[in-house]
Amino acid sequence: MPEMTRQRPVFRNIHVTDIVKYRLPPAGIVSILHRISGALLFLLMPLLIWLFDKSLTSEITYSQFTSAFVAGLWIFPGWFMKLVALAMIWAYLHHFFAGLRHLWMDMFHTVSKEQGRSSAIFTLVASLALTVVLGAKLFGLY
Repeated sequence: MPEMTRQRPVFRNIHVTDIVKYRLPPAGIVSILHRISGALLFLLMPLLIWLFDKSLTSEITYSQFTSAFVAGLWIFPGWFMKLVALAMIWAYLHHFFAGLRHLWMDMFHTVSKEQGRSSAIFTLVASLALTVVLGAKLFGLY
């Protein structure tokens, strides 16, 4: 009877104090960023549609589109609009590469620890590298 009254140990995945010390694997980082990029794309969809409309409708609206990145839009300065556009570029590229990663794993049914790690690292590097290249073009470095 004394064994039944004994308290069982409680195991939790991560305690609040352990969050700083916990190291997430690259596949976990890609998974979290995939959700964040999808939410960011969804929330910024009205701005994206407006920018697309302004860039294609006429020459006058195209000048409004370009002035949003130079003079700003409403209360937001031009540099802030460029940062928002850079965030959308990163969100799209990361979501695209992470989606391709998931499609690849689903098509070939290869889910080993090493392949998950290497494909996650490729996803992170490819999305960040292309974001840097397109960001340099956006900010006029070339």
